[in-house]
Amino acid sequence: MNSIQALEYDISLQLDFLKSFAKDQTRKKQMSLTLQKNSIFSGSGDSLVSAILAESFSEGMVRAMDPLDLYKNKHLAKSKNVFFVSISGNTITNIKVAKIAKKATAITAHSQSRLAKASDDVILLSSPNGGVFTAGSISFLESALTCISLVRKISIPKNSDILFFAAKKDAKKGSSELTESGSDAKRIYILGNLRTFPLAMYCAAKFYEILGSDVHYCRIEQFSHMELFSAKKGDTVIIFEQKNSHNTQLAKNLRKVGINVIHPFIANSNTISEILYYIFFSQFLGLMSAQKRSKTECHFVTAKKIRDVSNKMIY
Repeated sequence: MNSIQALEYDISLQLDFLKSFAKDQTRKKQMSLTLQKNSIFSGSGDSLVSAILAESFSEGMVRAMDPLDLYKNKHLAKSKNVFFVSISGNTITNIKVAKIAKKATAITAHSQSRLAKASDDVILLSSPNGGVFTAGSISFLESALTCISLVRKISIPKNSDILFFAAKKDAKKGSSELTESGSDAKRIYILGNLRTFPLAMYCAAKFYEILGSDVHYCRIEQFSHMELFSAKKGDTVIIFEQKNSHNTQLAKNLRKVGINVIHPFIANSNTISEILYYIFFSQFLGLMSAQKRSKTECHFVTAKKIRDVSNKMIY
């Protein structure tokens, strides 16, 4: 199984996983408001996305921070309970901060990892996967939902399969639009709001990992102030938000100057349904864009010299 096939397989496991996660929710405890006020969530890459989701769903009660910022500002870690999100449990900066944090909790898939051993407590992630080195999908879904559920009571929607297949259909259309616009030579901007900005970041990460594309993520309001001035005719803007008067006007204005707009959304959805939809959409968009280019391996798998630099810095 190559890494693109493995990604597709891992994505397909998510509907069954959501059913088991929903059952486990009855046994999970939400953090008290006092604990939330004194807690920081931290992680890198996809794991930072999960940390930021915790911050946004806590209505700002908890904070999400980069682990290197915590390490360079040790007083912050020493005065707070820090929740470290790391699937591998082996990223070196997390481990260093865990050793100095007031209380460290590892949210990881490996109970015997260095991070788990350096922490005071462990929240074990247990989602299945195909066992092949590939871009994160089901592992991210579990870490994201785990972080959100720590700060807010959530309910996994019974219509998750509808969200899944709607996202797949919309991503197929989106990948076709990207191919037609010649996205390989153009930039892509992914825009999000309070709760979907982290997923704009996640979607960009899938493009980096799977395709090695030039993709940017930002908040909807900030795009008009900054990133817009780097956009050119033929570039594409993807909006992660329900349709409203503001983003409809933005899309209209962008199309007038030759910038393509893709605006996927699921109507009449609650916040968790919306989060699930954009997670699935991001995964399928990266996967289908790769398949349209007849790729069999994720970019970060074949870019060995670049991956070697990454490994030397994070492990």
